[in-house]
Parts: sequence; structure tokens; C-alpha cells
Amino acid sequence: MVKTKIPITNDYIFKKIFSKKGNESILKDFLIAILEIPIEKVEVQAEVTLEKQLEENKLGRLDILAIMNDNTVVNVEVQVLNPNNFIERTLYYWSGNYYNNLTAGENYRKVKKTIAINILDYEQFKEGPFHEIARIRRDYQNKILTDKLEIHFVQIPKFIKEKRETKTKLEQWMQFISQTNQKEVELAMKENKEIKKANDEYEYLTGEEAERRIAFLRDKAIRDEKSIREGAMEEGERKKQIEIAKELLKMGMKIEDIERATKLTKEEIEKL
Repeated sequence: MVKTKIPITNDYIFKKIFSKKGNESILKDFLIAILEIPIEKVEVQAEVTLEKQLEENKLGRLDILAIMNDNTVVNVEVQVLNPNNFIERTLYYWSGNYYNNLTAGENYRKVKKTIAINILDYEQFKEGPFHEIARIRRDYQNKILTDKLEIHFVQIPKFIKEKRETKTKLEQWMQFISQTNQKEVELAMKENKEIKKANDEYEYLTGEEAERRIAFLRDKAIRDEKSIREGAMEEGERKKQIEIAKELLKMGMKIEDIERATKLTKEEIEKL
């Protein structure tokens, strides 16, 4: 039996690699790669266990919430399917993290900078690079209003399409996460000990039967959801074509012309 390799973008696997106790150095190096700032320490926040969340909601929002250097909140989320409302959703969750990091009665000036990092296995934007940053800006000369809001979009398919030579730390991590060029992954592991450590963790997780089973079920849930969405889209398109065919019949158009226009069969049109 051929072993199915669970992708790193599987949120169970991703979370185990980057937020497991003892793996703080992996998360720290990954955040340095994305944010390009010095990071002295990273502390992952306590949370409900992932397994319990999986039981309650197979496709719930599972992420990593951490504090960097004691003064910045960072939230890392993996999204493998396009929910078609992701901009609104990431703003909603960013605002929740921003609000919650200020203790009641504290001065607003003490609210911590809050960063949302979204690792997307689809293209959120048609234009632009694979890694984009969104901030709040004034209309006047496009000046940044505040540095306390920062949302990152890291789009894996765009990175793969660019077929770039791996030079930066972020590109090394993207090679590891995408797993599309094993030669580049091996090179990244040689040059970055944290990626080697992350890969060892990945091999362990996908090698252990119990861990692999949970990850497989999570992956299956995502695939099932994707299939359901695609089926719904196909059904919606079919209904649309039927309505068009009805209107064309009322206009007296020939059946063979309606066939070409709607892709419906002659039999389907005759039933109408």
C-alpha cells in the first residue's frame, strides 16, 4: 500500500509543526522570514486542543496565536479553500485579536500591534506578488495611518507559478511548505537548520499512524467540502442554462442553435 503524504498546509500538520511546545524556534524563524524584523522570543498562547476543535467543527478556523517580543500579537492562519469572504473574515478576526489584547481600563495607547498572517493555498488576488501586506492608509499622500494593523497574504499557488530561484529566507520556507521542488527543499534544509527541524517534525507526524489518521480525516473533510462546493456550482450553472434555454425557446430560436448556446442536449431542450 502506497503511503499518502499529507500536505503541510493541512492545518493539523501545520499547527503541530509550528506551535508544538519545543518548536518555538521554528515559528520564530518562520515569522522572521515573513515579517523581516528582529524577533527575540515568541510565546504561543494557550488554547483549546486541536483534536477537540476538529470533533466540534471539521472545517473550523484553526490557527496559531502568539505574542512576539512581549509587545506584538501575531495570528497565523492556514486556509486551503477559498471561502469567497476571506477579506471580511480576516478583518473580523484581526479586530477580535486587537480588541482582546487590551485589558479593561488600560489606555488605548497600550494596545499591542496586531498582525494577521494568512497562508493561502489559493490565489486571493489575481494581480501582485505571492506575498502582500495590507495596511490602513490615509487618502492624503497614501500615508500610513497606524502601524498597529498589518495583514499578510502569502499565496502558495502564486509562489509555485513564479518558479523563482530560492534566495530569501521566506522563499526557503515556501519551498518547504509547498513541497513542489524536493531539490530546493533539501537545499533549504542545508542552509536553514529550523527548516531541517520542521521537516523532521513533518516526517515524524506523517509517519505516526495515529497522527496521520487525524490529519487524513482533516484532509478528507476539506476534499469533501471542495467536492460539494464544486457540485453546487455545476448545478447552479446548469439551472442558469436551463433558464436561458427557456427564454430562447420563447423567442422561437431553433433547438440546434440553443444547443450551441447553452451546451444542453437536444433531449433536455425538447423536454422544456
